[in-house]
Amino acid sequence: MTWLAETAMLAHGWRRFLMLLVAGAIAGLSVPPLFVLPALFAAMPVWVWCLDGAERGKGLARLFGPAFAIGFAFGWGYFTVAFHWLGAAFFVDGGVMLVLMPFAILALAGLIAFFWGLASALAHIFWSHGAWRIVTLATFLTIAEWARGHVLTGFPFDLLGYALTPTAEMMQLVSVVGIYGLTFLAALIGLTPALIWPADDRPLTRRLAPFFLALAVIAGQLGYGYNRLEGTPVAAREDVRMRLVQPLVYEHADWGNVNPQAIIDRLVTLSEMRMGPDDPGIAAATHVVWPESALPFFLSQYPEALARIGRMLPDGVTLLTGAPRVPFEAAPGTPPFNAILAIDDAGEIVSSYDKAHLVPFGEFLPFGEFFARLGIKQFVPGAEGWAAGDPRRRLMQVPGTPPFLALICYEILFSGDLGDTGEAQFLFNITNDAWFDGSIGPAQHAHHARVRAVEEGMSLVRAANSGLTFATDPLGRVTGALAPREMAVMDAVVYERLEPTTFARYRYWPLLAVLTLGLLIAVLSSRRRPAP
Repeated sequence: MTWLAETAMLAHGWRRFLMLLVAGAIAGLSVPPLFVLPALFAAMPVWVWCLDGAERGKGLARLFGPAFAIGFAFGWGYFTVAFHWLGAAFFVDGGVMLVLMPFAILALAGLIAFFWGLASALAHIFWSHGAWRIVTLATFLTIAEWARGHVLTGFPFDLLGYALTPTAEMMQLVSVVGIYGLTFLAALIGLTPALIWPADDRPLTRRLAPFFLALAVIAGQLGYGYNRLEGTPVAAREDVRMRLVQPLVYEHADWGNVNPQAIIDRLVTLSEMRMGPDDPGIAAATHVVWPESALPFFLSQYPEALARIGRMLPDGVTLLTGAPRVPFEAAPGTPPFNAILAIDDAGEIVSSYDKAHLVPFGEFLPFGEFFARLGIKQFVPGAEGWAAGDPRRRLMQVPGTPPFLALICYEILFSGDLGDTGEAQFLFNITNDAWFDGSIGPAQHAHHARVRAVEEGMSLVRAANSGLTFATDPLGRVTGALAPREMAVMDAVVYERLEPTTFARYRYWPLLAVLTLGLLIAVLSSRRRPAP
């Protein structure tokens, strides 16, 4: 390892860039659902060693010079591995889209890696050659992760902290620090092996101490999680029993080939299915749930659907379904909303929620006119793209139902920014991950959703078109699930909300204090750096 450390310090140019690209790709193996945690310990020290030997530029070169290239190369490798599953969506249209796939994935990974490049450059400005330098890099890397989760609508997939959430026990710490707090912790412990090599005149025990401390932190995380799982009672609600339908509606990709009657027939048949002679079926439910894209057509164009739904639902049962929605008062050509509709047993729409956080390139095109000239369109069909709803309206009120937080697809990724969680009693997430069937994408998305349940101390009900459909308790433990790409139905209970978690009370204010301390350490330690 001393050889590797010295090689990284002395490398420059394309050799250093390639070394960091490979190291970043290895670190990318730590993302859900792969969770190769040792990959962080093996790869992240390379970033430190390369910064140790990086040239110091002047002017803009200090910000966009060698140190920036080091972080960018590492991030490009990491995000190429972490986001490779997005390429599955290109197989839907095929043709020229398949040719564009590798370029699109590399471009997206490069765009996100820009944040890590800036983190690396800023850390190098305050670089020292002591142990505190890993705190400096972890601080700026966490700030960069926060920025890429919020800037330009945000894209918080695969934050570094998810590497520390492979089990229900390890997941519990997010109830205290949130996923960005865990990101700081993951960065810090992943960088500790850089303090062991290259060997110097320090005793081996002293060089190993930070690494063993990192292992002790992971052990403490496991211990905290085990105690929380064992010592936190959870109770099922008596007033909510949900029947979740996973229908495999693939017509969402081409509205021109939709047969509304056939789709409604399938959904109704699944909803009324009995799983045994003693199963009361839909009669025992208070709610039936159809996922996002279950109705790839406008109900106004097929009014018989509402009548069929009304006939299907027993008295007092409500359907919650994903569907496109256009307000009655909207002018012709107005983009529709990607919505959740609540439909009662009379076939009437009694409540709705419109998706507020749209997916870039999925549901709307940034710089739409420019990309339209290139023949690029959003993946999710829609006449003129999709309109964004009001992000303040995520709390959904349905007659006879406790208030819940309605989240469509990747809206559930945004830690600490889910909406008005004060009155919500549980998290309700519908999604359509069929674009990414056969990849790790659906499992990755589902894992992110579980972490939100732990952060907020609320149970989660998640209905997916092709998987993963599941429910959890407020501690993130899965209480029931359907297999991916299985056309099936499952019954789920909702649990009482826990007392507000530490994270729910204070959000990221404690992390802000930690990062402020990290910046202070960066400044003070850099002043002790020997003059070049």
